[in-house]
Amino acid sequence: MNNIPLDKFINAAAKRALDFIGAVLLLIFLSPVFLICAVGVKLSSSGSILFKQIRIGKNGRPFTMYKFRSLVKNDEENTAWTEQYDERRTAFGAFMRRYSLDETIQLINVLKGEMSLVGPRPEIPYFVEKFSKEIPFYMLRHKIRPGITGWAQINGFRGDTSIKERTEYDIFYIKNWSFFWDIKILLITVFKGKFINNERP
Repeated sequence: MNNIPLDKFINAAAKRALDFIGAVLLLIFLSPVFLICAVGVKLSSSGSILFKQIRIGKNGRPFTMYKFRSLVKNDEENTAWTEQYDERRTAFGAFMRRYSLDETIQLINVLKGEMSLVGPRPEIPYFVEKFSKEIPFYMLRHKIRPGITGWAQINGFRGDTSIKERTEYDIFYIKNWSFFWDIKILLITVFKGKFINNERP
């Protein structure tokens, strides 16, 4: 994949403008939700309110991704794959994940320019190394910023689903990106209630 639409300055600028404006507006609009999540996490278990984890972003650069903590503290948080009925989840964490509220705080990552509203979901270094050896063209996902939601996610490739097929959807999105396609994905995400349920702790 030599040239992609987001290699063009005008396209990249338009996508970044959508990310920045969208993140600012959503952070303001969702501020009451953040407060509820913060209180709920604090009351449900000991530990920090936010879960911070290193993920791999654009061009293979690592960054710290944020989530409202939904699991108890564990020793496998950087290598374990979270299952649908993970016993490590707190009661409030299960509630947040059901409605994907734990992911909303990643709007801060979008504002910082580390993530996009729409793009491939970022993985932890352990799985990037693993999948890059197993899945053809997997590393092409890192040609753009990772996203909170994405083409693969709205097509059902969330959680414990095929990484190979998810990668195919991600690469198709990267090759065929358009500004209005991002708008469409965001609208589907909101109105179908799929504000990304991430599969990692």
